[in-house]
Amino acid sequence: MSGLFGHTVRPALLAASRSETLRRGVQRSRVTGRVVRRFVPGETVDDVLNVVALLRDSGRYISIDYLGENVTDADGAAATMAAYLRLLDALGRRADAAGDGVRPLEVSLKLSALGQALERDGDKVALDHARTICERAQRVGVWVTVDAEDHTTTESTLSISGDLRVDFPWLGSVVQAYLRRTLGDCQDLAAAGARVRLCKGAYEEPEAVAYQDRAEVTESYLRCLRVLMSGDGYPMVASHDPVVIDAVAPSAREAGRSTEHFEYQMLYGIRDDEQRRLAAAGNQVRVYVPFGTQWYGYFMRRLAERPANLGFFLRALSRRG
Repeated sequence: MSGLFGHTVRPALLAASRSETLRRGVQRSRVTGRVVRRFVPGETVDDVLNVVALLRDSGRYISIDYLGENVTDADGAAATMAAYLRLLDALGRRADAAGDGVRPLEVSLKLSALGQALERDGDKVALDHARTICERAQRVGVWVTVDAEDHTTTESTLSISGDLRVDFPWLGSVVQAYLRRTLGDCQDLAAAGARVRLCKGAYEEPEAVAYQDRAEVTESYLRCLRVLMSGDGYPMVASHDPVVIDAVAPSAREAGRSTEHFEYQMLYGIRDDEQRRLAAAGNQVRVYVPFGTQWYGYFMRRLAERPANLGFFLRALSRRG
């Protein structure tokens, strides 16, 4: 099943994530919308704040993503920035937002939603919007991490993140283990003392730039993990893979890291029992919580990540059908 999923089902789902026709059909479906709540808890700030309260009560940290990407007009990019500022103001009213050390609340940004994809001055527009968000986040005591997107944006995204880190050294970057370049990026970021979220990768990429075999991706992930653990930064281990999770504690011990100097990260709605187990054992666990109306692309990539996610979706549709 895993071979069929990886070679046939996953590429089909990733292709579907880019289809406007399918997006319109799925987003109009009331049945699909109810199932989506497994992975996307709501569309408003109030929805996500309710989830924040529940997760914090269970001892977990949170990273919030306002969904949207590939914005191609300046007004849309400015609207995304304004939405993040409203979210940060709401988070800042929580008593545990501010503080020294590891911050329990964080927002995640996609630069393509902030103007990076604009034909004219896209990088500058995205940098300016991201800087405004970082300034507000610093004021209210919330971290910011810049998400990774498809490989065509990697160089620009890491460059913009580096510029931001000059003024906001706590800024996080995301790297994807399936990209062949990522080991070198991890070495650079670890040497710079950066916060780094290491994930496997969720976009369809050509073989020239990305490993295609699942075992090769896992091997790349573990190599990158060792680099980050032995470096000067703060590793954020974003994976649901039991092989990866089992490797984290030995890698941390070998590097002389205590549990305060790295964290696990998982997606909202996936392996909740494992999240709770890790947190109860004294680990720092952060849950990636997306919200907003533009959930289609994110949802389809979640279905493409694991056969279990797709199975849940199909069973739910069958029951509701």
